[in-house]
Formats: sequence, structure tokens, C-alpha cells
Amino acid sequence: MNNDVQLVIISGMSGAGKTVGMQAFEDLGYFCIDNMPPSLMNKFWELVRETGKIKKVAVVIDLRAKAFYDEIMQMTTDISDLNRSDTTQIVFLDADDETLVSRYKETRRSHPLARNGRVIEGIKAERKLLAPLKQAAQLVINTSELSPRQLREEIFHNFEAGDIEKFHIELMSFGFKYGLPIDADIVMDVRFLPNPYYRPELKNLTGLDQPVYDYVMKQPETESFYKQFLGLLESIMPGYKREGKNNLTVAIGCTGGQHRSVALAERLGNTLGEKYPVHITHRDISKRKESN
Repeated sequence: MNNDVQLVIISGMSGAGKTVGMQAFEDLGYFCIDNMPPSLMNKFWELVRETGKIKKVAVVIDLRAKAFYDEIMQMTTDISDLNRSDTTQIVFLDADDETLVSRYKETRRSHPLARNGRVIEGIKAERKLLAPLKQAAQLVINTSELSPRQLREEIFHNFEAGDIEKFHIELMSFGFKYGLPIDADIVMDVRFLPNPYYRPELKNLTGLDQPVYDYVMKQPETESFYKQFLGLLESIMPGYKREGKNNLTVAIGCTGGQHRSVALAERLGNTLGEKYPVHITHRDISKRKESN
């Protein structure tokens, strides 16, 4: 087996949080496949090894399709071959019967093993079928008392690599004349600042050019605004991280998205980059219209 490839098999009780688990692994950079038929597991793994391009894989295998029951049992026998490498782990998500019944009642969904019967009977049958898989698991997480955010944190704690940052900042400059960015978490309007566009020597430059940057930053209004906005962002970042958000998109807009917003996005990026991974984009910097 290619020792550079990490394989995580996510399984467990229906209603125990496998969807949340898979999303957490996606945020950690894993290539994820949901509801993989167990009979295809070995073939899929061979393809991954042959390509050499995928380094981290998370596969969700559960009992949503009745035809997979015997295959899952067979997989518990075959899985020993995969476990010869320390890059393979089985994660089993569990919860107590009372919690699972409550979750099914909240969602009003039928249990896959109790389509025409009581949910508790389906849970008991599933628990019995999955007992060998649970026993083979390297990590069992009981989600009875965990919120989705806490489950994500538990997975991050166990699988986060040292070079992966859970939380990063996307900084974007834009022009209001071209429309609001639809993916922004926070939008700040800086059109109240003096506009370099009306200075002939600065009109055809952008906030990436030093003369424009200096012009914007030397304005008294800019310095006052910048300190307050930076303080606001720094105060809310820990809250976003606690809530399990892995990125925050902050959009700064001026009229045309070429001067003021660009300069401020650059300065904010340099400052926030001392604490967080930051990516800066200037959506409208190459666009030109009659005014800015």
C-alpha cells in the first residue's frame, strides 16, 4: 500500500452523525465519498493507489441499502488487509438508543431496518449487524451528548494535520456598481472615504500602486475607520472559530472596486495575516467605467 495515502472509513449507527462527520473530513481536505458500496471498496482503493494523486480519502459506508448488509459483514473480514498500513482507520459513530429514537422522531424519517415497524426495533437490528464493524474500529465516537459542532471538533482533534488550518479569512475588494458579492459574511462600505479617482495622477492606477495606497491611508478618516474595523474583526474571529466555521469572507466595497477598497483589503490582509491564514482577491480591479 502507498504509505502516503490516508484512508478513513466512516460508519456507524443511522442517525449518529455520519453526514456531519463526512463534512468535517471534507473541511480537513479529504476526498470524500458517501454511501460507498462495500463490494467496491477494494477496487476503489486500487484506483486511488494507481493514480497517486489523492492523498487523503474518507469513505462513508452505512446500511442505507439493504443489499449491502452481507457486503458490510464481508468487509469486516477483508478490512484486515487494509489495516496493515497505519494510514487506515475506521471511525464508528454511535449513540444510545434513546437519542437515536429522539432524532428519528425529530426528522420524521423511517429507520432503514424498520420501514414498516417501530424505530427502536430497527435500531436494535442495526446495532447487532454492525457490532463486528464497531469492534474493528480504531475510533468510536458516541454522539449522544454532542452537538454537530462538537462532533466536528472531535474529528478535527483526532485527524487534523499540523499543516491544516481549520479557520482562514477571505478578504475581497469589490465595486458597488458591479453588485454585491453573494458569498460575503461581512460587507463594509468605504465609499465615505476621499476618492483617489478624482485625482488625475491617480485615476488610472489602483490600490495596489503605492501612490494610491498612500493617498488612501494618509486620510484622517481612513486611520480612524481602519482601527475600529480591525478591532471589530479581531473581536469576532474567536466566536466564529468556536462555532465551527472554517472560514470568514469579508468584502470591502467602494464605488468601482479599484482604489479605496483595494488598498484597505491589502492593509487588512497584512495585519490579519499575522494571526490567521488570509487570502485576498480584488474582484473588480480590472474593470473600468466612467466613474469610480
